Amino acid sequence: MRTEIYRWMTGPMGVLRVTLPLAAAALCAGCGLAGTTVAAGTGAAAEVQQAQQAKQTEDRVKRELDQAQQAAAAQRDAAESQGK
Repeated sequence: MRTEIYRWMTGPMGVLRVTLPLAAAALCAGCGLAGTTVAAGTGAAAEVQQAQQAKQTEDRVKRELDQAQQAAAAQRDAAESQGK
């Protein structure tokens, strides 16, 4: 039984369909494009990590600011209650 994939791979252009992508990959690896792609991927991963760290820092600063505001409010309340 001949499937569509079999006919596609063994047709008159079948050899080219297989070898052209392999040749393109080999050329890209030879000229350094593959290394550039890997470097770009690594850079993107580093940017994601930096963004996560920035978000964590922002959350920490917000928590500390809220705590400082609550402490200041408690201090004002204590001062007002002593003044009465």
